[in-house]
Amino acid sequence: MIIDLPSTTTSQVNAKLVHLREQGGAHTLGRVLTLVIVTDDGERVEDAVDAANDASREHPCRVIVVARGAKKAAARLDAQIRIGGDAGASEVIVLRLYGPLADEGASCVIPLLLPDAPVVAWWPFEAPAKPSDDPIGRLAQRRITDSAAERQPIKALQIRQKQYADGDTDLAWTRLTLWRALLAAALDLPPYEKVTAASVSGGGDSPSTDLLAAWLATFLKVPVKRINAGDGHGIVSVAMERRSGTVELQRPDGKVGTLTQPGQPARRVALQRREVRDCLSEELRRLDADEIYEATLNGLAKVTRGRATAARRAAPAPSANTPRPSAKVAAKTAADGKAKAPTGTSTTKSSAKASPNGSPASAKTRSTAAAKKAAPKPKAAS
Repeated sequence: MIIDLPSTTTSQVNAKLVHLREQGGAHTLGRVLTLVIVTDDGERVEDAVDAANDASREHPCRVIVVARGAKKAAARLDAQIRIGGDAGASEVIVLRLYGPLADEGASCVIPLLLPDAPVVAWWPFEAPAKPSDDPIGRLAQRRITDSAAERQPIKALQIRQKQYADGDTDLAWTRLTLWRALLAAALDLPPYEKVTAASVSGGGDSPSTDLLAAWLATFLKVPVKRINAGDGHGIVSVAMERRSGTVELQRPDGKVGTLTQPGQPARRVALQRREVRDCLSEELRRLDADEIYEATLNGLAKVTRGRATAARRAAPAPSANTPRPSAKVAAKTAADGKAKAPTGTSTTKSSAKASPNGSPASAKTRSTAAAKKAAPKPKAAS
């Protein structure tokens, strides 16, 4: 059921919620938290609401959407209440704010918060530079952002690092859960050797790749190289070097990964890119500070950027029809050429010498004769 309340107030919205609950015979609420979604008004609002509805099946909650409209319009609040099948296991309240009200989202949210229930704020797209200082962020115990959804994902991640506060988290970090679990499980198998170095390859615009490299550098305490595999690829591969060989996890297609370890057969694992609703459900399971995420953010400075891949990409590729002798064969050919080269048969020297009858010999004739071994050997010049 969807009920529209144009040009309304928060008091009227609250009264309508109470009336609908009493009309439906529900005298108590089974909601565990209030999820506040902050975004600009537009088509993307429905994407965020759909993700929240799916997450509410695991975490029944009240969802309040603050959709900021045109700031040059007259001050107006248009509300929409969704319950039943249109709201999953929650009740959704969409607040569209126009004019001066667009900057007063916190004032409109406070009357609609569930009493004695934690508050989680989620910015599904663009987020403030410091969420903990945002008026809505100050109301929340947990603040969720998504640097991968921003216009400049890597720059957004760097801002998160500088402005981190307890309770902050990022869905770019949540997308690493399966990767971290597989890598940790691989190191729990024999031969239990220490990792000496690691490398992570992924898209240049993938903040998850940076976070995975920082996580390895922080908790393995080894040098980690971050290799750029081109924009739009996400995480492609992870390699951890040990004395017995390299442990490598590759995911070239974004769906299925292959884990290879020395002395063990290659294993194919499900490693599909996680949907926003799955990441949101995971983040709603905890409301305390994420110390591992904080330490990983601090470890971003320990990661080195790989440049070899870029250099190889810039170099011209050899033709497929051109034979490429090995280094050993090329070295042997050069050595044999120096040892077997006859004296006085080079093109440069032959042009400076005179023929037996005193007339100058052309370099082409002398070179051809030397190659065919048909011309008589000239006497050494005095």
